[in-house]
Amino acid sequence: MKVTVILCTYNRCGSLVRALESVAASQLPPSVEWEVLVVDNNSTDQTREVVADFARRHAGRFRYVFEARQGQSHARNAGIQEAAGDVLAFTDDDIRVEPTWLAKLSAVFEEGNWAGAGGSILPESGFNLPPWISPSALHLMGPFAHFNPRPDAGELAEPPWGANMAFRKAMFQKHGGFRTDLGLHPGSEIRNEDTEFGRRLLAAGERLFYVPSAVVFHPVPEERLREQYHLAWWFGQGQADVRELGVPSGARLSGIPLHLFGRAMILALRWTLALSPRRRFAFKRSLWNALGAIKECFDESRKPYTSQKPNLCI
Repeated sequence: MKVTVILCTYNRCGSLVRALESVAASQLPPSVEWEVLVVDNNSTDQTREVVADFARRHAGRFRYVFEARQGQSHARNAGIQEAAGDVLAFTDDDIRVEPTWLAKLSAVFEEGNWAGAGGSILPESGFNLPPWISPSALHLMGPFAHFNPRPDAGELAEPPWGANMAFRKAMFQKHGGFRTDLGLHPGSEIRNEDTEFGRRLLAAGERLFYVPSAVVFHPVPEERLREQYHLAWWFGQGQADVRELGVPSGARLSGIPLHLFGRAMILALRWTLALSPRRRFAFKRSLWNALGAIKECFDESRKPYTSQKPNLCI
């Protein structure tokens, strides 16, 4: 089996060093050929020099690819095209992987019946949830990039997340690449390109597997502990949901379904009247999510009509 780790990066040469050091320390059986493909998404810092240093120190292990089209989906699709492996593992430029991460994640594909796999994404030690988020609110972990849906290994009914996922390369040839109208790029918090691909596979009847012991540690910088970051994240999530699923049905005003106006008004009232910090934030977060959906519906109504589906080519 041949495995390619695709790590996309943009102007994070500092954290990139730590990420690559952890991946370089991966322990795999001799029967597995593996490489690390770093896709530089138009960086202006010392990213190229950092990767060149790793390529010198680890001959034949690291490769550099430059992708000028801005956006995480463009970068990931470029990595898919350049990858030599038949299994493609994805992670981020600000993480730390355990030495056994890649071996455990890729071992899933030895059986032959799994299209993709995901591992757990955990916080670095010392992380504490802000007091305005309930520890039991697992659905609110997105802004922290933490994914740990179940304690045991087994089939996934939901898509894995981009910092710790792997797919057979044949899945991209069969189902297309990451949608370029989704995914982070400078000035935009719209995501979902990773989970949309996983949902696309599940909808097509493909099977995904969860490996909790394939661990990636994700830092939580100070900005992610602030309400404003979370509100911007959930606003972008509302936009991404409309892009992925389409404008909801129903009567509309200026292209916006009327029920979204009603939902936003109710959430605003509940946010205003809630007494506990956790309930106030929960309603406020939901309101920002609804406002993101409203904005995206309005923007969609202003676009020229097209019957074309999103471009999934890579």
